[in-house]
Amino acid sequence: MTESPALDAAHLHCRSLEHALRRLRRDSLGRITEWGGRLAAALPAGSRLLAAGNGGSAAQAQHLTAELVGRYRQERPAYSAISLHAETSSMTAIGNDYGFDHVFARQVSAHGRPGDILILLSTSGRSANLITAAVAGRAAGLRVWALTGPGPNPLGEAADERLYVDGETTATVQEAHLVAVHLLCEAFDAALTERPATVTATVTRTAPPTAVPVNGRTP
Repeated sequence: MTESPALDAAHLHCRSLEHALRRLRRDSLGRITEWGGRLAAALPAGSRLLAAGNGGSAAQAQHLTAELVGRYRQERPAYSAISLHAETSSMTAIGNDYGFDHVFARQVSAHGRPGDILILLSTSGRSANLITAAVAGRAAGLRVWALTGPGPNPLGEAADERLYVDGETTATVQEAHLVAVHLLCEAFDAALTERPATVTATVTRTAPPTAVPVNGRTP
């Protein structure tokens, strides 16, 4: 420890983040890679990703959708991904008419279709509006993923699948969530790159030989 409380706090924060990332790497890379592969199967087939969060988690969710609609690293087609909290007129109208607990759930009911994926981000895993959205998503036939802080928690239990980030503070969990978002984008792009090669190999193995015309006639 040093004689500077601010410097000591900075060291503690960095150590806390290092520990959270170490646990994320140890426990969650398989789940993140799996999610990326399933996104790569769903979005090119016409499904969409819906995402939501509150506060800093809203920013992380919107970061994810921006990477999918735009691009992460490599050039590729745009894919449908919508951050529900960015629909400010819908958010405020629903909140005014139905209450804040329904600001995401009603949008999920409006936009979600079977085969779509709903990802909900929360550092606590206890936000009522996200839990309500998870219930609405499952009822509508969406696959619901929760990215939260330490578990178990109500949002994780309401989702189909969950990824718990074991961080000591809200700030640490949010920082680790950003890493998870980037890893998800990397896994998505990697899976997209693998898919055409797999399809090509399958077609090459199963396609019948092309008949060659002889004297203008096909034998």
